[in-house]
Amino acid sequence: MMHYTELEAIALPLLIGGLILFMGFIVWDLAKKSNAGRFGTSVLFFALGLGVAGFMIKTLVVAVIQSN
Repeated sequence: MMHYTELEAIALPLLIGGLILFMGFIVWDLAKKSNAGRFGTSVLFFALGLGVAGFMIKTLVVAVIQSN
């Protein structure tokens, strides 16, 4: 039988990855509906990418701190 912490360790990255993909779809749809053009779409995805990168960096920093 799987303990809830094991389920959480598996489900959390999967669900956050799904959320990131869904946010990417939302940004793409927003850029398409607002006729943002190539540059505007790039700026929107760059902003989303910074948020995702910040989340990943935070996760790595927490893992490094907890390992010491």
